[in-house]
Formats: sequence, C-alpha cells, structure tokens
Amino acid sequence: MLGIKYFPQNLNLENKIIILRVDFNVTITEKKILDSTRITLTIPFLNELIKKKSEIIIISHLGRPNGLRDKALSLLPIYKYLKEKLNTNMYFYAGEINNELKDKCSYLKNSEILLIENIRFFKEETDNEESFSEKLGQLADIYINDAFSCSHRKQASIHGITKFVKEVYAGPLLKKEVTAIDLVIKNKKKPVTCIVGGSKISTKISVISSLIKNASNIVIVGAMANSFLAFNSYEIGKSLKEDNSSEIIKKILYEAKKYNCNIIIPEDCLVSKSFEGLAVAKNVGSVEKDDIILDVGPKTLKIIEKIIDNSNTVLWNGPAGYFENKNFAIGTNFIAKKISENTTKKFLVSVLGGGDTVSAINRSGLKLSFTHLSTAGGAFLEYLEGKDLPGLSVLK
Repeated sequence: MLGIKYFPQNLNLENKIIILRVDFNVTITEKKILDSTRITLTIPFLNELIKKKSEIIIISHLGRPNGLRDKALSLLPIYKYLKEKLNTNMYFYAGEINNELKDKCSYLKNSEILLIENIRFFKEETDNEESFSEKLGQLADIYINDAFSCSHRKQASIHGITKFVKEVYAGPLLKKEVTAIDLVIKNKKKPVTCIVGGSKISTKISVISSLIKNASNIVIVGAMANSFLAFNSYEIGKSLKEDNSSEIIKKILYEAKKYNCNIIIPEDCLVSKSFEGLAVAKNVGSVEKDDIILDVGPKTLKIIEKIIDNSNTVLWNGPAGYFENKNFAIGTNFIAKKISENTTKKFLVSVLGGGDTVSAINRSGLKLSFTHLSTAGGAFLEYLEGKDLPGLSVLK
C-alpha cells in the first residue's frame, strides 16, 4: 500500500494558491482564546508558506455549530490573534462558499492569507457533500491537511475536497502525529507499556485489543480500573463503574493471555466520601460501601514506576484519577513525572494522547518532557486501533 504523501520541502509554491486545513478548535470564552497551543503550533509552517510566496487559504472548524451561524463559535478571535503574530497581509471571509469567495481568493497576492469563517457553519461540510467539496477544491492549486485530529472525520474539507484539487499532501503537524503513534504500533522499541485510563472500557475496547498485540504490559487506571476491580469481586463502594462490562473484560483478559500481555490493575487506591473530600489510602480489599475510589494508591504507583523503568516505549492515554481535585491528582502527576524523567534520562520513547491526559498535564504546572504529546482525541484512538482514517486514506 502506498504511504501518505507528505508535503515536500523543495516544492515551488510561488504564485500557487494553497488550501491549508488546520485544527483551530480551541476554547474561546467571551471572544478570548483560553489556550492558543493549537494555533501557535501552526505558525512555523504558515511562515514557511509565506516565505515561499504562496497564497494561503486557511480552513478550520470550531465546536459543533451543526450548520448554524453561532457567533460564539466564530473564528474572528483567531483571525485577530494570527494577524498580530504573522508578518503579512491577512483577511477574514465570513460569507458563503460561492463565486464571491472565489473572487476574493483570486485577488490574493503572494504571501497573503485568507481565513474562512468556521467551516462547520455550513451543513454541507459535515455531510461531506460533493458539490460543496468541489466548490472548496476549485479555490486552490494545492491542498494540505495539517489537522490530524480531524482526519477520522469523513467531511468535505478533510475528505471530499481531495477529489477536486490537483495536488494533495499531509502537513508537518500531521506527519509528526503519525510518526509518533507509529513508534508504538509499528516501529516500536520493546518492551512496550500502555497506561490506559478514562471511565468507559466500551469506548476503548478496540484500542485495548489492538494494543494487547503490541504491548508487554497494559496498566489500567482511572475509573476504568473500578470495573476491573468489581469484575474481580472487590467492593468499589459508590465509585464510577461501567455497567454490563463483564463480557468486555473477559474478552480483554482472553486476548491478553493469547498474546502474552500482562494486564495490571490497582492493588491500592485513594478514596473519599465525596469528590471534594480528602484522600485516604486503602488496599483494594478494604474499600467500604460508602467510599468513592478517586485515584491509585502508593503501592500501585511503586508497581507502575518499576514497569516504566523496565520499558523502552510507553503510551499513556487517560489520567489515573480525579485530577480536578489536587488530592486525587497524585497518581497522574507521579506517572507524568516518571515518564518525563525516563524520556530525558533513559531515552524512553513516550507518546501521550487524549484530551483529559493533556488537560491533566497542563493543570499540573510541572515542566515535563515527552517524545510526543498529542492533542488529537478520536483520531489518536482510531489510528491506534489500526483503522484507515478517511482523511489519511485520501492522502495516499
């Protein structure tokens, strides 16, 4: 099978119109950007395109407006932010996808940028509507997808558009994401350890099944671990647990045995009577009926520490506890520090992903170093599963 076509550094872009699909899906409150990370990451490539004297059309979505024009989800604050950061003429287009837009694009001069308003204001985008895709494709000579986090969506600006542009490529941020995840599932340094958290096993069953075939250890943490503890007949009190998960757990344990993968669940935990309460350490056999398990305990962290020390590759998806309360962020912060330390000192390959994982790390305030920290959610998990993502398949 042909690989993904990545943007070639030596490509002559002078006088070429480029559509750059990015992911500016950031949190904006009262027209203020709360976290500009996703935008800032695109600036080096935008500067490269500016330097190469291309004319750039930027397409992005923000939130889920469901085909309606929602002022709270406008890209205008992002336009203002970029206008300050980039040394070029930049324009904002808030009209329809029609001949007016086509004219605006044709008037662009070398190194100028046009940002189109939230592409999901158009229902045709999420419907992957062909004539809409064609209208977008006709605007440019070259299409570059640099939004890995959206590439699991079969939508017009990710998928349909590629049929109507002569040259299509993956951008550098997309390449970085794919290359990093491949370090876990394709080009791996063994032993591989996967630390998996979150609340529902059912949403990650396919991921876990795929990881079992590639990993020596899978460490189950977070609320997901409660379901495993209950399956093993431990009292979990009032803790969050997924109902009807027994068959899924049986399947995971069967596959783990088949592929010689160790499944590790907590031996102790931090509990409280409420989510706002103080932490009490207990062995998993001592949890009471009115307890809520909110983090892994010190014994479990010692086990995890040893496993990380004996690993050459670590994938982490999902926090270890209820990190929103600092009393239960201990496990998550410990794991983050340990992975970071081994990445720096022992050449550990570390790939972290998932919205909650990134939020927990940002919230910790710690200075940490990882091989790759992915901001992609669904696309990250689906690629780990081995799925052929619609947005990537059209770049091959």
